[in-house]
Amino acid sequence: MAGHSHAKNIAHRKAAQSAKRAQAWGKLIREVTVSAKQGMPDPAHNPRLRAAVKAALVANMPRDTVERAIKRVAQGTDTENYDEVRYEGYGPNGVAIIVEALTDNRNRTASDLRSMFSKNGGALGESNSVAFQFEREGVVRYPPSAGDADTVLEAAIEAGANDVESDEDGHAIRTAVEDLFTVRDALEAKLGPAESAKLEWRPNATVPLDEEAARGVLKLVDALDEHDDVQNVYANFDVPDDVLDRLTA
Repeated sequence: MAGHSHAKNIAHRKAAQSAKRAQAWGKLIREVTVSAKQGMPDPAHNPRLRAAVKAALVANMPRDTVERAIKRVAQGTDTENYDEVRYEGYGPNGVAIIVEALTDNRNRTASDLRSMFSKNGGALGESNSVAFQFEREGVVRYPPSAGDADTVLEAAIEAGANDVESDEDGHAIRTAVEDLFTVRDALEAKLGPAESAKLEWRPNATVPLDEEAARGVLKLVDALDEHDDVQNVYANFDVPDDVLDRLTA
């Protein structure tokens, strides 16, 4: 299906990188804080917060660090205010890119990202300039140990999911946006805790890249991904696994 190879490429690329733990944890805490402020500061009654807490714990963040962040929101002592902003643009070779950010200064973030796009052969565009090339969907992810493909598929069908992709890296169960947390809860009753559950942008079609072109696109994607305000980066490129192995070695 469209975007499958790309999703695998991104997962492979990220796995090959040594993430800066402090920066990664900072982004996760920002998501926990925003999620707690947008709903009840209780994961049991706030599906987005529950997903944010899960992501933080999977990243080996201490539970007390997460709980302190939620407590600050509950007590009204957290004074940070972040806006959820989506930026869109084109990278080298016409690759469409969507960047999701949580920022306390829109002008700063926009200026930084515009500079990154420009320095790496791309251009930051207007809102909705590339979003039409993607579909918004919910994705629940499980490791291979959750079960074989048939077992996960059966559970996904019963949970009301739209599609399942299973390979050696694990299982991606795709849902309608509004069904994400309902499907996640149904799956967890059958398969146990999910690895992650969140909304993602999936490309309708991908742009194939050779090694030279991929090098330039990955340089831009990496730069965007490392910005403190950036939470997620999605792009519609596709790179053969052998090329990706050489570039991420």
